[in-house]
Amino acid sequence: MENSQRYKRDNINYWSNRAPGYSEVNQSELGSSQRQVWGATLAERIRAHCPDRRPGEISVLDIGTGPGFFAIILAEMGYQVTAVDYTGSMLEKARSNAGQWNRRIRFMEMNAEQLEFGENTFDVIVSRNLTWNLYHPDQAYREWERVLKPGGLLLNFDANWYRYLYDEEAMEGYRRDRENIKTSGVANETDGTDIPAMEAIACQAPLSAVRRPGWDMNFLGSLGMGVQADPEIWRKVWTREERINNASTPMFLVQAVKEAGRYSEVL
Repeated sequence: MENSQRYKRDNINYWSNRAPGYSEVNQSELGSSQRQVWGATLAERIRAHCPDRRPGEISVLDIGTGPGFFAIILAEMGYQVTAVDYTGSMLEKARSNAGQWNRRIRFMEMNAEQLEFGENTFDVIVSRNLTWNLYHPDQAYREWERVLKPGGLLLNFDANWYRYLYDEEAMEGYRRDRENIKTSGVANETDGTDIPAMEAIACQAPLSAVRRPGWDMNFLGSLGMGVQADPEIWRKVWTREERINNASTPMFLVQAVKEAGRYSEVL
């Protein structure tokens, strides 16, 4: 079996098993102030980019929706939402979590690296904690740029989650985080996670070994997109628990805009 196909199989198996627990985390977020925090963060960026358009006029693609957190928040605010994930069990949880908003969201099983949409389809793409987990992140970014309309906006929230597997300084930070969790009294976010299985997957994911968001900015720039990063976005969107659990791997935002005069060609 080709390495990429084996990776996809192992990844789907892992996230299929993880779906119930991951869905509980999303449900907790949706039932807390995080719903408002993330909603305001997304709306602020989208409104700044599309100041003269109402949410109902803006099509948003949520890539790697998981149990549907972003999709539900965006649908609640009135955006036209399409949400994709290549793990069927995650989509089942997303549809269940969406409740009344399910009819406002188009959920589709799809590979983030091989989108089944025409070029220049969406006004906005959003994603959270996905790109680190991709086997071909360069191919994914090409696809995302392709399906964005000219002038379209990409908001990608991620972190250097498994850099500690390749970097001793990062490993020291990871160990320090584990100790701080014990002394602070917050819940350990890795409880219930098959860490060896996740690390085995991360060792095959190319972005685990590189410094980000530098890599993302360079690659998206090579596609002709205007790119900026916000390495401090974690201060705005993370809870105290997340800050303690992940102090050594702060979340960043990569924000990119497709050139207004650029029309993607079918790859």
